Amino acid sequence: TELPHESLGYPDPRGLPRLRTALAELLARRRGVVADPERIMVVSGVAQATSLLASVLHARGTRTAGVEDPGSPQHHALYAAAGLGTVPLSLDDEGLATGPLYASGVRLVVTTPAHQFPTGIAYSARRRAELLDWARSVDGLVLEDDYDGDFRYDRAPVGALQGLDPERVAYTGSVSKSLAPGLRLGWLLVPDWLADDVVERKRTTDLGHPALDQALFARFVERGDYDRQLRVCQRAYRERRDALVAALAEHFPGARVTGIAAGLHAIATLPGRHGPEERFLARVTEAGIAVRPLSAYGPGGAAGARAQEVRLVLGYAHLSPGRIRAGVARMAQAV
Repeated sequence: TELPHESLGYPDPRGLPRLRTALAELLARRRGVVADPERIMVVSGVAQATSLLASVLHARGTRTAGVEDPGSPQHHALYAAAGLGTVPLSLDDEGLATGPLYASGVRLVVTTPAHQFPTGIAYSARRRAELLDWARSVDGLVLEDDYDGDFRYDRAPVGALQGLDPERVAYTGSVSKSLAPGLRLGWLLVPDWLADDVVERKRTTDLGHPALDQALFARFVERGDYDRQLRVCQRAYRERRDALVAALAEHFPGARVTGIAAGLHAIATLPGRHGPEERFLARVTEAGIAVRPLSAYGPGGAAGARAQEVRLVLGYAHLSPGRIRAGVARMAQAV
């Protein structure tokens, strides 16, 4: 009832101007993004942002994309659907290793530099600069997936890589971790040299994102409700992280827990007496506990593991502290 009649026609494929303006202010303030509303596109989550960008680059001759190893298992299918192959690229303690990156020959690489998924590494300042140097030297592009950039607990926020070179970095994020993944609402910022092609691909894909969803979210951001929601999430996620760390210390003495200064998951390395991994997973599955090993996130997830060690990726954001404690206790009983 509040919207003018024309707002319910076919929307601008970039998104409602009101929402793009609100997002530009939000992302510049919270993530250090260079955010011109004209370069922001409202999309149905990071998956669509990835697909749109991959399709446009495929039309321009790109055939492969570099992906972090270990990394998101979804990347391979998303790029394959756009006609691109994927090249796994290894990590070191500072982030994406530059040697294999240069040797790969790719000109598109997908990264999670603020909090690498799933290892939890925050790319060092040196590695971030080296990554941008690579992009300039090969006339390439970095896709920055800022999937949990708003959630930092024990360290200062890490600004977005895009803010250092907006013409070599495309930036994407969503409300999946702050509101709900089922809303299918996200954003994509692209360099000027790609903007027109990506907008046209969005238009031909779905004629634009739903106008009511955009108008509602714009009001939510403008009134400060989204900032308040992020603060609520920050407190809840920190409490759940602390519950997970304490439960692991109680039930798995000697476990190493890493990647916990930020984000929504942790890497737990359990002592050798709990292995081998296959037997451990079979026992906890039988006990009704769903966990995924680090090795499930690519060949790099198995690299460096010691004999009999079990390394798990444990997500805690969607579970209450009580359920986290009960789950870790049941997992310990099972093994």
